[in-house]
Amino acid sequence: MASNYFGTLFRITTWGESHGKGIGVVIDGCPAGIPITEEEINEELGRRVGGKTPYTTPRSEKDRAEIFSGVFEGKTTGAPISIIIFNKDADSSKYEPIKDLMRPGHANFTYLEKYGIFDYRGGGRSSARETACRVAAGAVAKKFLSLHNITTHAYIHSIGGISINTVDLSAIPNSPIFCPDPKAGEKMMEAILKAKEEKDSLGGIIECTTSKLPIGLGDPVYEKLEANLAKGMLTLPATKGFEIGEGFRASSLKGSEHNDTFTTDKEGNIIPATNHAGGTLGGISTGLPLTFRVAFKPTSSIDKPQKTVDTSGHAKTFQLPEGSRHDPCVTIRAVPIVEAMTALTLADALLLSRSSQA
Repeated sequence: MASNYFGTLFRITTWGESHGKGIGVVIDGCPAGIPITEEEINEELGRRVGGKTPYTTPRSEKDRAEIFSGVFEGKTTGAPISIIIFNKDADSSKYEPIKDLMRPGHANFTYLEKYGIFDYRGGGRSSARETACRVAAGAVAKKFLSLHNITTHAYIHSIGGISINTVDLSAIPNSPIFCPDPKAGEKMMEAILKAKEEKDSLGGIIECTTSKLPIGLGDPVYEKLEANLAKGMLTLPATKGFEIGEGFRASSLKGSEHNDTFTTDKEGNIIPATNHAGGTLGGISTGLPLTFRVAFKPTSSIDKPQKTVDTSGHAKTFQLPEGSRHDPCVTIRAVPIVEAMTALTLADALLLSRSSQA
């Protein structure tokens, strides 16, 4: 399994399994002199944890990150940054009765075919538990980007087909599901509880925006900014789609409707007058905010009985053991993860852009 890293210059490598002793990340290529503390990393991790509301898994990992290297006296040193998060609330007993069954919607079928072995305890390496590592690394990337006045902000755009109508970002801090539209958010929460009562699950869409970016992030032809964003997002568990700007809606528009025309600002700088493209042209940032969306499928682990087979191919009925702990909608906890992957992609692009001109 040789693909556990992401990024070129600002590179992360994650390790660990859902029910192992712990998980962690090594950040390589992070510039020296960036102020960062364990408290700041843990604050980001706190946005991702479950066990706090009925809309997420009952598994209550505190996710306390410990910095083992690369930071001295509160600043990065330029050396590899190693961060460890120990698992505290793993209960592998619930997976024993189903270890020989092909779990519908899960990766044990493909892992077994590819590697001949699979850690069935919570999905092992394929578990969304790994994403805590990305959030921890994303906290460092965010601090680096903040030095260049770049910020990222993600929120729930829709759940179960219920979409936001307004974007009031001030409403997000008090919302248990990071939704900027209080009325839509209330309907989403009701829909999640209804699906949970029906022993089912829901999917959703997360939208992410950034502050205005420097012009020039991203490299043609195979390192386009939106291509790397798409790759970063689609490496997240349960993702099934990515679109930027008008996205798939652009296919129904005319060129005269979609083209971003140009104008000048008060200082006489040339800028796009609109942002239908979502902040890039030719794979390079235009200086406007990035705007994109990521689609997440319904949670695969549901309490309804489902048809399947065992590892020998015999027909079976798959039923989660009593007391199993899963999210009724993974979209909720994915908001800070999308932000983290955005920050990691932009941090890498920013470092790469420094070598574009003499």
